[in-house]
Amino acid sequence: MDKVWLVTGASSGFGRAITEAAVAAGDLVVAAARRTALLDDLVAAHPGRVEALPLDVTDIAGAQAAVDGVVARHGRIDVLVNNAGRGMVGAVEETTDAELRDLMDLHFFGPAALTRAALPHMRRQRSGAIVQLSSMGGRLAFAGVGAYCAGKFALEGLSEALAAEVAPHGIRVLIVEPGAFRTGFADAAALRPPAAMDAYQDTVGPLLAALPGGSGKEPGDPAKAAAAVLTALDADEPPLRLPLGNDAADVITVHLDRARAEFDTWEKLARSTDFDD
Repeated sequence: MDKVWLVTGASSGFGRAITEAAVAAGDLVVAAARRTALLDDLVAAHPGRVEALPLDVTDIAGAQAAVDGVVARHGRIDVLVNNAGRGMVGAVEETTDAELRDLMDLHFFGPAALTRAALPHMRRQRSGAIVQLSSMGGRLAFAGVGAYCAGKFALEGLSEALAAEVAPHGIRVLIVEPGAFRTGFADAAALRPPAAMDAYQDTVGPLLAALPGGSGKEPGDPAKAAAAVLTALDADEPPLRLPLGNDAADVITVHLDRARAEFDTWEKLARSTDFDD
């Protein structure tokens, strides 16, 4: 039986690439986006295989209705891809409560709600997959992306626990950690930077200035990323985390090496805090 996918943020970037890859594999995709007009070409090109669904993932109350509607129309849901997201550059002190909460709604609470809505259906099927589009910024953070990484860190923590909880029910969880890909992520309009403070010009300023200029020149190919996701999902033993891109692989390797070196340096102190008896 062909798989039924629900992909959020499907109008562009990774969401669109995954939609195209799933359809090419013979599956049916419910492509969710806030602006479904951007999906008209895909719907027309793949009649009966791509269905556009208006959805704002920050509408927590709408998550259950969206998932239940997919099951009502198509009988099942096999893969949920939580992809919708956006970037923001700014120091932690520069970021307002409203900006931080908006990002957490988009990158954490929205995907969590959709995941909870899909799980009862997948448990009844005894099969399914949850794909969480995180980032190499879900594994490590650096100056200027604290707010963005906070949501991705939270999503990865939730998903790691989720994977252990749902494995006995035949459900897989895949956390995808891309580096820089040509998805429009770094467009100036998408970054929505907060008001800059002079105190952070040296640490955050260079990143804020460089990202828009690099848009469209990133090394990562979204079509290859989508193919890698499908390959991982089809594996007998898929990974929990899947970094994508040479830059992500390089940065994560350095991060893991540094984490191990720091632990080795402080291990004796860490182990010295138990009661003597």
